[in-house]
This record gives sequence, C-alpha cells and structure tokens, in this order.
Amino acid sequence: MSFLDIFSKKKKVQSAPEEAPKHWVKCDKCNSLMYFKEVHIQSKVCPKCEYHMKLSAKERIALLSDEGSFVEFDKNLIPTDPLKFVDKKSYKKRISQAREKTGNSSAVISGECNVFGMPIQLVCFDFTFMGGSLASVEGEKIVRAVNRSIEKKQPLVIVSSSGGARMQESTYALLQMSKTSAAIKRLSDHKIPYISILTDPTMGGVSASFAWLGDIILAEPEALVGFAGQRVIKQTIGADLPEGFQKSEFLLEHGLIDMIVKRGKMKKTIYDLLNYFSDDSLVQEEFVGIEYHKQTQELDNEAIIEELDSKEVSEEIKDEALEKAEEIVEEKKEFELKLKNKS
Repeated sequence: MSFLDIFSKKKKVQSAPEEAPKHWVKCDKCNSLMYFKEVHIQSKVCPKCEYHMKLSAKERIALLSDEGSFVEFDKNLIPTDPLKFVDKKSYKKRISQAREKTGNSSAVISGECNVFGMPIQLVCFDFTFMGGSLASVEGEKIVRAVNRSIEKKQPLVIVSSSGGARMQESTYALLQMSKTSAAIKRLSDHKIPYISILTDPTMGGVSASFAWLGDIILAEPEALVGFAGQRVIKQTIGADLPEGFQKSEFLLEHGLIDMIVKRGKMKKTIYDLLNYFSDDSLVQEEFVGIEYHKQTQELDNEAIIEELDSKEVSEEIKDEALEKAEEIVEEKKEFELKLKNKS
C-alpha cells in the first residue's frame, strides 16, 4: 500500500447536486445567497434586488387563488406519443420523467377558483414540465377552460410560462396555436373578459397565440417575452438589438403590454380589473356614462331608479347614478344657456 492510498481511502464522496441540502437559495440576478424561508415567504421574490424567480404551476395557483378554493379539471388528460418520436430519449420517457419530477399530468394545470370571492377559470403553465411547452393536451385544457368560462359566465385568467410549441409533437403542437386562438375569440363574442399574464419566459408558439390575445395583458417585472430568441433575431436581421430587448419593461414602453405588476400585487390587480368588468360596473356605465350626454330630454330620476331596480344593483350604484344624472342635467342647462347667449 502506498502513502497516497492511505489518504485516498479517507477522501469523502461528495453528494450529488440533487442530494445536497436546499436550505440556501442563490439569486440568479444579484447572486445573493439567502435562507430559503426568507425567499419563499416573499413568493420567491429576491428580498435584495426584487428579482422574480420562477414559480411552479401549483405555487402560482396558491398565490392567486383563495385558500382551498381551487378545483382542478381535466387532470386525466395525459400526453401521448402520436409520432413515436425519439431524439436522445424517447418522447414517452421524457413525459414519464416530467410527470415524476413535477407530479403533474401535463405542462398545464387548469381549474376553477375564487379570487377574493370572485369565481374565475384559471390556467397555469409549469415551466419545469418540459419547459412548459404547448402540445395537444395543453391546448385541449385551454379550450375546455374557455368552454367552462362561457358556460358559467366566468372570467378566464391564463398564466403563461413556456418555451413554445413542443417539438416532439411537431404539427400536432403547432395546431394548438390556431385552436386556442379560435377558442379565445369565442370569449370575445360572449363578452367574457380574458386576462393574460406573461411570466419569465413566455416564448415561441405560446406568445404567438393566446398569450397575446388577452383583453388585458399583464407581465411580471423583467420577464422574458418574445417569439424567437435574441441570437436568432440578430443573425436574421444582421443588426444589434436594443438594450433590454424582449424584457417586459421594453414591451410596456412600446405599448405591447398593458401593465407590469409585481408578484405580491398580482392577485389584487386581477380582482380590481375583473371587478371593473362585473355586472354592477357594466350597469353603472350604462346609466351614468356618456350616453346621458347624448340625450336632449330631461333625465327622469324615477325612470332611472325603476330601471336600476330591475337590474338588482346595489344602493351605492343607485346613488351614484342619480348623482351623475343630476350633474349631467346641470351641464345640459349650462350648455343650452351658452347657446342661447351666443344666438
């Protein structure tokens, strides 16, 4: 036995990365090392630089829905292998590994929940399941969620986190772009609101279809959103790209999204936006909106009250409608007086 053999026996075998304790989390942006509870208590937002780390679909659902209110649908839908696709691994093996890793049947979890008591249909992508890629099952779950929204007259919220269409299903995956887009159009026909939330990353066929079709499009800070990657675009156009290209801040500045919302405020923002589209708000617009300005006759308060009673709106809305009606009457009188003086 040599001198080196003595020390080689005492050498400890290092744990594999997946076996190492995960009590510490490193921020991908500022490289700060933090205790995991410090990060998780803030919904995986770095307390040092406010970088928004990736959330799983289940974590996203817990963040957006009222506790215990989420009911999952279509869990029995499982991806198949229509093309018998094999690259480094068979498609069936990749699906099996993804299911074992995430505990999900596909890259999408869809269901019904409450947001501060308001019922909605919620669809969340999970990037850890094959990059959140869009395939046949994912497209079908989205379409079924749209059908439930129409049937129950509930708003639809889709949280996207995806690398695009799933190459292992080829054209089957690409067809989901048109399939989901056509379904979203039906929501518009039925005047049911749809909020699309873009998280890091939202790319490829997802961004080129339903993700950009929201009545309101929200995004998290510094989310990567686009179709092709920056390197591909740069090689195609042969020019340097602007700084921060494809980040949510750049998209907001250029009018491609409506709002950037921090993760901690996302649930309240969704509720506020959907509350604006609620029946009471629509009735309020109907009775105190611009239509009154177009009227030439005096407003009849009794008729307004009778009409509002038939809509079963709150007393607060009634008072607001009557107050607005009185203001419009006064504005009309002032306008008529100005016309008379000019003549």
